[in-house]
Amino acid sequence: MLAQVHDEPQNSDSFRKSGYDRKMSGGAKSATEVSARGKKKKKVIFWGIEVPETLSWHDWELGKEAIKHLTLKNVHGKAQKLSYRAPSTPFFCTVFPQPITLNPGMSVALPVVFRPSEKRDYEDNILFRKAEGDFSVTLHAMLPRFCLSIPATVQLPICAVYSATEAAFPVCNIGDLVSMFAWETSSPFSMNPECGTLNPGAKCMVKVVFMPEVAGVHYAAATCWFGGEVKQKRTIMLKALAKYPCLCLSVTGKKSEGVQPGKCQDVLCFGSVAVGTTVEKSVEIFNVSVVDAPCRIEQAGDLLLRGDVFSCDMSSKVVPAKGKLVLCIRFQPQVVGEHSTGYFTITSAGCRLKTVLKVVGSCKGPSVSLQSSVDFDWVNLGESLMRTLKISNASDVPAYYQFDIDCKGSVFSLDRPCGVLEGATTLRLKVVFRPAHPMNYHRRVACLVHYQEPLYVDFFGTCHSDTAKPATLQKRHLSWYRTNMVRGLTFYPPDILSEMLKDGKLQMDEKGALMLAPEISEDQPPKEYFEPNAMAEYFYDGVSSDLALFPVHVSVSPREYDFGCCVPPQKSLSLCVTNHTKGNIIVAWTPNHGSVFHVRPEVCDVPPLKSSTFHVFCRPTQINSFFAAELEGFAVYKVMRHYSNIESDATICPSWCLTVRLRAHTYEAKQEHIIPQYILDVPKTFPPVVCDTDTYCSMLLSNTNTSLITFSVNQTACPCVLVKPSLGHVIPGGHQIFFLSTHPVNTVLQQHVLPLELNSYPAYTKEIVLQSCGQSLLLLLEGNGILYFKPFQIGASSTRMYTIKNCTRLPMVFTWRIRQSDSKILSVSPTSGILQPYEAVAQAWTFTPNKKTKFVLRAMVFVKWKSPEPVSPKDVHYVLRVIGEGALGTIRAQQEYLDLGNVLVGDQKSCSIVLLNDGICTVNYILSVEQLFTGPYDPEEVRNDLLALELEHSRGTIPARSKAFVRIKVRPARRLQYTWTIKYDICTSRAADLASAEETQEALCYIVAAGVYPTLRITDACTTGTASSNSKVHIWKRFSLDTLNEFLERDPTPGELTYKVPTRHSTCLIPPVYTPLLLDFDFGSAPVGSEPTNVMLLLENKGVVPVDWAFLFPSDQKMDIECWAEDVDFTPQELHQMRIQDNQLFSVSPKSGTLLPGMEKSVQLSHRHDFIGTDRLPVLLKISYGHEILLTFSGVTVEHDQRYVHFASTKHVFTPIAVGHSQPPTQIYKLYNGGSMPVTFEVQLDNIVKIKEKNFQHPVFVCLTPRGEIPPGESGHIEWIFSPLEAKTYTVDVLIHILEGESTQITFQGVGYNPNIVGEAATSRQFFNSAVIPGSAKLTVPGQAATLSHNRICLGNIPDCTKAGRLVFLNNISKSKAVVFTWQINSTKEMVLEIAPESGVVQPGESIPCFITLQPTRNPYFCRINLVCEVYIQESLVQYERDLHEWEKEKERQAVEFTITEKDLETKKKLTSPSVRLSNSTETENLSKSSAGIRKYKTLPPIKSYPAPSQPPGHIERGLPLDKDTSQVWVKPEPPTPLSLHLDVSARSYAIEDFLSNFALDFRRYFLSRPFSTQPSDSKLMDGSGHRNRTDVESKRLSLAAASKQELQIVTDILTGVIRSLLEDGRFQRSVRKIQDEPIPYFSQFQSAQSAELQDSRQGSTIPSSVSASTDLDLEKDGERKKKSEEASSSDLLESCKTFHYQQLRVKEIISRQPAVANLVELVLENTLQNIMIEASRGEVVLTAQPRVIALPPIASQRITRLAPPPSRV
Repeated sequence: MLAQVHDEPQNSDSFRKSGYDRKMSGGAKSATEVSARGKKKKKVIFWGIEVPETLSWHDWELGKEAIKHLTLKNVHGKAQKLSYRAPSTPFFCTVFPQPITLNPGMSVALPVVFRPSEKRDYEDNILFRKAEGDFSVTLHAMLPRFCLSIPATVQLPICAVYSATEAAFPVCNIGDLVSMFAWETSSPFSMNPECGTLNPGAKCMVKVVFMPEVAGVHYAAATCWFGGEVKQKRTIMLKALAKYPCLCLSVTGKKSEGVQPGKCQDVLCFGSVAVGTTVEKSVEIFNVSVVDAPCRIEQAGDLLLRGDVFSCDMSSKVVPAKGKLVLCIRFQPQVVGEHSTGYFTITSAGCRLKTVLKVVGSCKGPSVSLQSSVDFDWVNLGESLMRTLKISNASDVPAYYQFDIDCKGSVFSLDRPCGVLEGATTLRLKVVFRPAHPMNYHRRVACLVHYQEPLYVDFFGTCHSDTAKPATLQKRHLSWYRTNMVRGLTFYPPDILSEMLKDGKLQMDEKGALMLAPEISEDQPPKEYFEPNAMAEYFYDGVSSDLALFPVHVSVSPREYDFGCCVPPQKSLSLCVTNHTKGNIIVAWTPNHGSVFHVRPEVCDVPPLKSSTFHVFCRPTQINSFFAAELEGFAVYKVMRHYSNIESDATICPSWCLTVRLRAHTYEAKQEHIIPQYILDVPKTFPPVVCDTDTYCSMLLSNTNTSLITFSVNQTACPCVLVKPSLGHVIPGGHQIFFLSTHPVNTVLQQHVLPLELNSYPAYTKEIVLQSCGQSLLLLLEGNGILYFKPFQIGASSTRMYTIKNCTRLPMVFTWRIRQSDSKILSVSPTSGILQPYEAVAQAWTFTPNKKTKFVLRAMVFVKWKSPEPVSPKDVHYVLRVIGEGALGTIRAQQEYLDLGNVLVGDQKSCSIVLLNDGICTVNYILSVEQLFTGPYDPEEVRNDLLALELEHSRGTIPARSKAFVRIKVRPARRLQYTWTIKYDICTSRAADLASAEETQEALCYIVAAGVYPTLRITDACTTGTASSNSKVHIWKRFSLDTLNEFLERDPTPGELTYKVPTRHSTCLIPPVYTPLLLDFDFGSAPVGSEPTNVMLLLENKGVVPVDWAFLFPSDQKMDIECWAEDVDFTPQELHQMRIQDNQLFSVSPKSGTLLPGMEKSVQLSHRHDFIGTDRLPVLLKISYGHEILLTFSGVTVEHDQRYVHFASTKHVFTPIAVGHSQPPTQIYKLYNGGSMPVTFEVQLDNIVKIKEKNFQHPVFVCLTPRGEIPPGESGHIEWIFSPLEAKTYTVDVLIHILEGESTQITFQGVGYNPNIVGEAATSRQFFNSAVIPGSAKLTVPGQAATLSHNRICLGNIPDCTKAGRLVFLNNISKSKAVVFTWQINSTKEMVLEIAPESGVVQPGESIPCFITLQPTRNPYFCRINLVCEVYIQESLVQYERDLHEWEKEKERQAVEFTITEKDLETKKKLTSPSVRLSNSTETENLSKSSAGIRKYKTLPPIKSYPAPSQPPGHIERGLPLDKDTSQVWVKPEPPTPLSLHLDVSARSYAIEDFLSNFALDFRRYFLSRPFSTQPSDSKLMDGSGHRNRTDVESKRLSLAAASKQELQIVTDILTGVIRSLLEDGRFQRSVRKIQDEPIPYFSQFQSAQSAELQDSRQGSTIPSSVSASTDLDLEKDGERKKKSEEASSSDLLESCKTFHYQQLRVKEIISRQPAVANLVELVLENTLQNIMIEASRGEVVLTAQPRVIALPPIASQRITRLAPPPSRV
């Protein structure tokens, strides 16, 4: 480690070449990996000096010195100088410190001596000093110690639960002593080894084993104890993660699906497999978890009883994480026709998780069919006849067959008596008939087939000789014989049967067979012959078994005989042939001339019921050989020798075949016989059968040797097993088929051992082990025969799967039976079926409670064998107990009222409702939704609307005491208030569908949502740049912001929602339009090169959802396509738009954004005037999920010298005027000069004259300003009077001609209306609401220091001779700069506008109230005045005045100064001196040589002033005159550009009569001022251009009216004081009374009292008057009464005083009615209110404070006893 890095300079080159980097590149080992004695010293570099980091001493002893050397090496490129300081402790010392100089690459070694004084650790350092800094080397001396290096943490690999994983880590002894260690840890971690010993420097690997039993993150601390007597410990943190494995089965060929543990989901089907063969299939076990999963594969059930037909070599394996394991399963069936079922269980996670795999398969064997008989007809003795026998195998399994006949010793011989018949093949065997005696022959030969029951074929034929011609045996005779045999008639010879037939004792049935007469048979029906079971026929022949299916007519004994060792010359055997019939028979043996066995006599007669003996001789021909043969003989009734003895064919009886199997050998006793070579195919078990029933199997012995094999089965050794044949031989290459039979009597497993002796040699005995077991009906019921149902809803159905298993090897049939009374409550499906051996089948039990109670029901299952046996027992039944409970279930919503708030129309909002089931039963529910609308909508339109609320599922199940989540999606289609009522119904069997459930539905919860559109609104607009002089109303109209806002409040059309978000969807330069609204954004006009026209719009989100908006230019809507796909043929419109976009003439900043609800954002729209012409660009205002509006940006750029008037529209509509109006108001039409030159306009009045002529010379349209001039960048007014004659619309086209410019035709339109139908108030509101601009200022431009509290003032309707005022605050929003303001008042002759104060200074953060007063004159007028308040920063204005003052001083100085620049004035002519251009003079002075003096100093540059009247306001001159150098001209300072704040003042004036007729109730709100003269008092009449027009002032105006406002204020104050002092002066009052005593004037006699009172009442309105005559008469009468009162006595003094007081009140009343007094009072009130508002604005008065109530003390009640004088006032 670099411990001293912080002392080094970070920018040093030597630091970048540190020793740490060299160490890492050199691959040095860490100190923890090697011993402390042999470890490398770490080296570091300080400013080019390489030193070891630490110098350490080990294995030191007391009293001895230990020396080590500290090496310093210069690794820098230049020489290094350094010094050092010796160690501070006395235990370390070195040479005396001295300067060290190291050249590049050199090193020096300092010896350091260590002298310990006691056994402890020592530490010191040596300090080195360089010019760059200091560094030190640590000195360590340590005692020998125990120290182990162990990692702090060991992270083990992830592991499966109940599995194990491990990790190894090293334990190093980095100490100096031999250390023992021992580990302590907790489960599930263990250490191996747990203890050990480590020498110094040695290490060992310790293995951590992790065996978790719980899934999760496991932490454990393992403690390692080490050391000597005093133990030390180190702790290591063990971390591991355990997870549960998850195994899924996938049968090959099927889609992989997850299998729930314990559920049998996958079935591996082997299909039909050939017996004796093995088929292998694979199953994939997928591990979808992230841990390795050890698993164990087990096969369920008792393999010993079932037979090992399914097998799997794999018993345990590990499935890798995210991997798979292929499990191979083999199927080897053994019993043909048996259906096998097996189950394999894949167990993982310590037997916690089980996955069951079901395997099924069936066994198929050969299907051999054989021709039933071969008819040889008849043949002469000594001849032979050949026939074919057809044998077929319909199965694909090869069949081993063998005919049980010795062809060499029989009259019937086959060319292939044994062989293999391949699958789906047919053979035709050749059968030869060679009779030896004249008789009929019949032999029923068994065809033995391996894995199949034997087949039988009847060989029959007849042999004739010259003397004997028996009746020809035919197939029908065999059929009649078998029928006669079962009826017991074949024991009689044909002659006796013929006699009985003649006697009527026998009759012939319809088939031709014989039957007893009915009277003999006692009306018992005759027996019929049925084909017996092949196995039973084969075994139960009365010879091999004591049982016989049919009675034996002739028998021979023995049937099998072994001669044993037959040494020549011969051995003999006596055969006993017994005749069991009642007729004489002839026995004839078939001679076999090539055999060693011979019978004597060959032919012999045997009487009825007698026996005869025959001798068999064995004469072997060679030694050491085996001999075997089958003797064949035929017995026939003697009467059958000639056909003449047969009277009826029905009595013909075929011959009976007698066979005897013989074998012998010629081996001596001590000689070993030939070793047999064979293959024995024998099953392990007998096929399963019912107890006390025979079972059979076959066995195949194949001779693979070239010699004969003889065999013999000792049946006495195993008497319970019958084997046929038990003795015989197998030819070389042939095979022998055995059939075995046993008869199990119980279900106990029996083992049978059969000794099979081969080649007559005991040593060649093969023991055949077979097992057999009887089967009895056994059914296993799940859960000990008890089925539990959870409590369930009454009327609903609960279904559970219940498993029954067949525990036998035989298929059985099951049938469930339920009591009739319980059938409506309990049902099962399927009710019956077949259970294959060891198969488990699950039935679906349905429990439907009908009442609230507990149910205990019983059901029985009856089982029987699928194949009924003759001894099959009765049906066995098992009882199943079903326990359930009926309950009433309800559900409720956790939130009964859910408000989703606002959702965008067309958008989607999702949420979940929680359904609670508080009952004890599971509830199946059905949900439905009812939708209601709130808000304005058309019922016809919403009728076909889809449901706006979608349920994720309308049906579901909630377990008892549980909850369920139902996901809902709300997608409103309209801007309405939606209310959804979610209802539910409990799903029962009687209400299984939604239609039937509607009647019983209950409200579950209510969901409310409001469909909303994104709402955007333009709330403010202002201009900067060239258009800064335009008022806010002008901008509002030019940009059609009212229409835009009105459209934004509507619902979007479907076309606008084609693309819900801004999308590049267009393939052309001009994108398609989907919006119904097209608006023009008119930027106006300006000269080329002028400042851009900037319009600031304030966007506000008035809605409740966020709004995403974007201004999309055509290029923003075009898709990016390849160049080759572009259309290179552009239209002029496309080229025009491309030019605008490429040059960025129009710009929007920002072009897009997101507004949260209530949020505002300013957007700047700009138009650059770089090219002359008209620019138009379609811009799409796109609101996501809302409107899209096509805005056409348009602007005009004109030349500098072009006179141009910008018309925003070619149509102007006047405010509607009532028909019959006596004084129509004056209306204004504005023109804007968008160029840099003054414009003079003229209105062509030709069409107006025509309109007048058409209307009976009535002036419908009157232009009051037919000519005028408009300064550059300002607006001009044309005054019009519209006076309709009828209630209709008037239109006139007026040509406005611009001198030296273009003329434009404007269509003026006015509407006249009937005042009786449409009120004046409606039209008045239309005028005031024509432009809905914001009332208060919201938008500020950069650098704006002041704002107005209102942008617009609407004074409403005003009667003439009144005043209307409003209060506006000018706010200084700057925090540090004061502003100076000046109001630019544009008054008209119809309106007098006053603003107080007109100018002033507003300090930072201060607000100045401005009182605006409007007083209309006599003419009605539509007033809309744009007041401009110019605001300057006070600092910039002071600086401008200072610069202007200096400039004016310099101008005065340069006016009298000049410089003579001529050097030779004498030789040259007089030259004109340089002209000096002053701002107010253009004269040039020529100074002569004699009168001009030479200046010896250089003056300042000449002052130049270049007025630019043609430039718009705020334009900065970019060029200077070419005749002067710019550096030599001092340009006049220009005033700072003011900030223009616009205030729109609108009002409409009415004549008093019109106002009273239309707004009578509002008249009392106004005060009618009474001016002192009939002329207006205001002298400041401004025209439409804002300049004074003194030519309009009347020449006869009074001098007072011509005074200034300050002079008027002084006069008003003086007159107010004079009048007030006169009213309070007593002498003045007495003088007035004296005037009343004067004679009445002559003119007063013409005025009556009523007229005087009427005049007094009018004095408060408009007409001023003097004192009335009635008042004078009253005063005169009062004077007369006063004279009389003076003559009266003193007793009338009190009454005189009262009369005098009354006269004073009367005088005051008369004075108060004077106009001057009323004006004064109104002015006082106005000033008072203004003062209150000013004080309130400054915070001196709180208008909203609660009024204070001062409670006076109560006055004590006193009894008034006498009249007391009133108290005097002090």
